[in-house]
Amino acid sequence: MKLVRQLSLLSVLSLATIKGFAHYTLPDLIVNGTVTADWQYVRETANHYSNGPVTDVTSDAIRCYELDSTSAGAAGIATVAAGSTVGFRSNIALYHPGYLSAYMSPASPAANSNSAGLGKTWFKIWEAKPAYSSSTGMTFPTENEQEFTFTIPKSTPTGQYLLRGEQIALHVASTVDGAQFYIGCAQLNVVNGGSGKPGPLVSFPGAYSPTDPGILINIYTLPAGYAGYQAREYSRRILRYRKSFTTRAIAGPAVWSG
Repeated sequence: MKLVRQLSLLSVLSLATIKGFAHYTLPDLIVNGTVTADWQYVRETANHYSNGPVTDVTSDAIRCYELDSTSAGAAGIATVAAGSTVGFRSNIALYHPGYLSAYMSPASPAANSNSAGLGKTWFKIWEAKPAYSSSTGMTFPTENEQEFTFTIPKSTPTGQYLLRGEQIALHVASTVDGAQFYIGCAQLNVVNGGSGKPGPLVSFPGAYSPTDPGILINIYTLPAGYAGYQAREYSRRILRYRKSFTTRAIAGPAVWSG
């Protein structure tokens, strides 16, 4: 009986250890419903074995989390039309609570160049916001999904780009450098584009601060301003605050929709 208890305890500890380290990567590009092979168009990331996240938003790893200087040349360049549905598939479900964003950056001279994505060139094209209610607290509609997709704006100019998919996991984000960033950068050749002027433009690193409201946050505690909230109170002030909170709980610039 003692041996059985010890084995059961070891099993529980083993499962806890596995879950603790079972983070994820974003190795697969999705184009119009088709999932491509691992790292076929996505630059291989430094966590391709460990699955570990980036936690320092001031490091160069926050850009594309590349394995090394060979990642860009090893990945191909996928040709997609402006207006196409694209996205990423993770190696396991995105089980951490957090939100998703997608950015693009023009790539010159080519998407597989190591200089692509440097400087203030990135613009956000999509985000999946958290939701909030008094009964559930903050929730994340994309939690436990393995794929996320979005549209390249139809007015995106023709050319080569980096497409950066990201989940910011917030389960331990109540202290500085607690938020976890899971990142993948795919290399694209966008055709049949338009004459839009993407913006606002940001850089990586530079787009985020360790103390941004959407990065330094305790998602398990009611935000300031809800302390006296009662279920029967639906004043305009409270409804405005709820809307603004879920908006400012997203890091980075506004979405450019074209």
